[in-house]
Amino acid sequence: MADAQLPPGWSLQQIRDVSGDKEAVALDLNRTVKWVDRPGAPNEVLHPEIILGFHSLCLVKPVDDDDWYMGSLYDDGSIDCWAAYADLYEALRGL
Repeated sequence: MADAQLPPGWSLQQIRDVSGDKEAVALDLNRTVKWVDRPGAPNEVLHPEIILGFHSLCLVKPVDDDDWYMGSLYDDGSIDCWAAYADLYEALRGL
């Protein structure tokens, strides 16, 4: 977890409180992250700055992007994102 980091101004406890997931964690960035907008469309590779894990779901904040992307966290560590939120609080509440 050397690459794991939290969003500025947020503690892990605050993230757990807002999301309702008492086991939420910051994940390392060494993984494949894709934006899968719609079936049949080409997937876009995202370059994560922050990844928060919530069991089989996660939130990804890409480099040079203010949005938070929600996605599925797979057993191999890869992530497919399928929803976007402009605000971290709303993304945490949407889990």
